[in-house]
Amino acid sequence: MEPGRRDSLALLTDLYQFTMAYGYWRAGRQREPAEFELFFRRCPFQGGFALSAGLGECLAFLRGFRLRGPEIKYLQSVLPSTMEKAFFDYLRTVDASEITVSSVPEGSIVFATVPLLQVKGPLLVVQLLETTLLSLVNYASLVATNAARFRMLAGPDKKLLELGLRRAQGPDGGLSASKYSYIGGFDWTSNVLAGKLYGVPVRGTVAHSYVMSFTSLAEVQPRTLKPLDGDEPVDFLPLAESWLRQVCQTLQVPHDRVNQGELAAFMSCAIAFPHNFYGLVDTYSIMGGWDSQNFLPARPILLLALGRSGIPNFCAVALALNQLGYRAVGIRVDSGDLGKQAREIRQVLRTCSADFQVPWFATIPIAVSNDVSERSLEELMQEGNEIDMIGIGTNLVTCPLQPSLGCVYKLVKVNGCSKLKLTEDEEKMTIPGSKVVYRLYAATGLPGSSQPAGNQEPRASLFEHAQPCAQETPGPRAIPGCCD
Repeated sequence: MEPGRRDSLALLTDLYQFTMAYGYWRAGRQREPAEFELFFRRCPFQGGFALSAGLGECLAFLRGFRLRGPEIKYLQSVLPSTMEKAFFDYLRTVDASEITVSSVPEGSIVFATVPLLQVKGPLLVVQLLETTLLSLVNYASLVATNAARFRMLAGPDKKLLELGLRRAQGPDGGLSASKYSYIGGFDWTSNVLAGKLYGVPVRGTVAHSYVMSFTSLAEVQPRTLKPLDGDEPVDFLPLAESWLRQVCQTLQVPHDRVNQGELAAFMSCAIAFPHNFYGLVDTYSIMGGWDSQNFLPARPILLLALGRSGIPNFCAVALALNQLGYRAVGIRVDSGDLGKQAREIRQVLRTCSADFQVPWFATIPIAVSNDVSERSLEELMQEGNEIDMIGIGTNLVTCPLQPSLGCVYKLVKVNGCSKLKLTEDEEKMTIPGSKVVYRLYAATGLPGSSQPAGNQEPRASLFEHAQPCAQETPGPRAIPGCCD
């Protein structure tokens, strides 16, 4: 949903919110002061924390919350005809101007059963807000948490690109995933609209279809490129072909075996984007059957007899660009054993760097993507790799390990009286009354849990009785060392 359009969400709720609102109004209770809390009962993905997200969207929704003529007319058509007209007249006056929201900052670490939002105001209004607030917080916090888990596995130095728009649950899901993955620690998104709406940095390369669309060098138009520091255009095709012969000799790839359509695609892309040339090298074959087991730094690289290769084509075009003063910005691999291929590609880049006296060539960034999951990313990091950037789509935006965070919105106080839900399901029991929340830190200085307490409860008393944070999976337990 585009920012500034949250005023259209007043009806994005469950019908029973309006039937309850009528009940409050009919009993004269619509303006009784009430307080609700929004929280989740279990940390997602069997982990120990979540990231709170969606606050900005919630505030935008509240600022624009209003039931206008068309909304009122529709409600009259779907609610019981016995409802008094005066109720609908009252709904025309309802807004969120008397609502108070308390929340942790967007992107904060939060824990189970601790309020993400505390919402106070007239009973009828805070009731009407329930479903929409849950909708705005649930997925936002879930996908931000999922992104944070990928970031922790990847470490601080790898660049992460979110590219899940085509796999997301519709356009709104795709936009939300792009926005909140950025909050969760991703560096970029491929989603252009998310970049425009939310300021998320955007990145992209090319698809296999672009490479496959070329058949021969005759399709490369235009074929000239000006040197970075020159005015006279250079015919790029013979320059790149000359470099290809040298690269093939160095890598022992038969020159007549490289794919000419792929070479044409790389040339065309390089001429169009000489400052931003990125090669997708696995459309046909990456290494051309290169036998990495026979590679020794002091001897030529040995290759098997057959195979078409994206790497020789990429290296040739990148070296031709280098001769004209430009630098290729990266290589992308989208299939196969990503870690193994990245290591082999890095060896080739280092060899070309040394043989052709181009120092920066050895450090060309390598990007990978191929249905990357938490498990496959963990394996990549454990085995060591030469990867610089990782693109993640499906397993990020769809959150397959847990499709819902399960946030709830519960009444804790009305008209000065604390409210408690009692049920046979202990997990669904609520803690009554207004609360303050303390963050408990382990002796290491890292946050271990948060502890809610009654807003009149002395802080010292809380700290004396604080317990280690409950966990659903084995691991270190955080013993409180201090709180704030």
